[in-house]
Order: sequence, then C-alpha cells, then structure tokens
Amino acid sequence: MLTFNWDEYKEFKKHTSQTDKLKIAIDFMRSYYNISSPYEMFGMLKADELGEMLLNKREITSSDELENFMYQGLHS
Repeated sequence: MLTFNWDEYKEFKKHTSQTDKLKIAIDFMRSYYNISSPYEMFGMLKADELGEMLLNKREITSSDELENFMYQGLHS
C-alpha cells in the first residue's frame, strides 16, 4: 500500500484555494497518486496517523462515509 507523503501534501496545499484539510488531502491523492476510489483513499488515510486524525475529526469510519463526504457539495 502507498504511504501518504506529507511533504508533497504541504507543497500541494500552498497552491490550492481550498481551506478544508481533508478536502485538500482528497484532492492531493487524486492528483499526486491518481487515486479516485474512496475505498483506496480511506485505506491510505486510515493507515496514517495524521490521516486517521483527519477522518476522526469528521467522524468518518468507512469508505462509504468518505465517499459521502467527498460528494456532499456536488448535489446541493
């Protein structure tokens, strides 16, 4: 499994107008790792201490919940 590269994330974060750290992490994984699957993203975040903190802050405990979080603003 891939490990989350926080140094590259910090660089990516400098170039985004997004302020939500979890949304930035999702955009980063899409861009840097070419991951689009909520299942893969959840696994990668869950396996990382800081990533798990981002999930816990939103009370996200499954890939389905992460998917709901990812798409919550698209259909409103």
